[in-house]
Amino acid sequence: MGLEYSVRDGIAYFVIDNGKVNAITPQIHKDFYHRLKEFEVSREARVGILTGAHDRAFSAGDDIVNVYGPKRSRQELMEANLFPHQDEGETPGRPGWEHDVAMHRRYKPIIGAVNGWCLGHGMIYLLLHTDIRVAGENAQFGIPELNFGAAGISGTTRLARMVPPTAAAWMALTGDFIDAQEACRINLVNKVVPVDQTMATAEAIARRIIRHPPSSVRVEMESLAMGMDLSRFDAIQHSRNLFRYHRSNYEGWGSEPGFFAKRDER
Repeated sequence: MGLEYSVRDGIAYFVIDNGKVNAITPQIHKDFYHRLKEFEVSREARVGILTGAHDRAFSAGDDIVNVYGPKRSRQELMEANLFPHQDEGETPGRPGWEHDVAMHRRYKPIIGAVNGWCLGHGMIYLLLHTDIRVAGENAQFGIPELNFGAAGISGTTRLARMVPPTAAAWMALTGDFIDAQEACRINLVNKVVPVDQTMATAEAIARRIIRHPPSSVRVEMESLAMGMDLSRFDAIQHSRNLFRYHRSNYEGWGSEPGFFAKRDER
């Protein structure tokens, strides 16, 4: 129970498996961090798929029932936020690995495969750690923390950068859930499929990515990420430099027989 990780045929599987709703614990945060680092440097793992075990939930969010870590004074809590993992010991607590900035530097694509509930920190994982998303027809998305006085997820996930600002405001300020069709309409997910086809669809997308040269995918991932955060001029310059560097050094450039002919026929 926790986070399962495996690699098969070029695809790395990150599976949240913790109880009926796949609640996320501090240990899962820590394990996910280390598996992401392993994924990033593995030659065998070309594309990732992040999903929840079973069909009831991707993840309904953090495990708020159990208390992890000792009670802290205000000073100790402040230091725990400023110095993650300090004096952690064998058992991770909160705040912890979910705040490690290195967790958010990634240049390999990950596909989200969502069935059932995707709430709270489940939404954070989906929005921060996946690039393409497939939802089963039973999927439900939401950030309900607002209802019990724990706000701020919309900023953490940069929700308004991923969906129209009005849609982001609706989710962030009402605390309402949206279904799979609405999530697709606002471009929170790419596709909606029958529940029993969610993983197969994600794997088919992964195989489409794997057919491309690894260096091409790596460069395009950086271009996508940097292009969102740089100014228009800087984004153009950075992208041009990436393109020139990759084109001039990639030995397979233009070597596929009939590549340009096929392109011109489209």
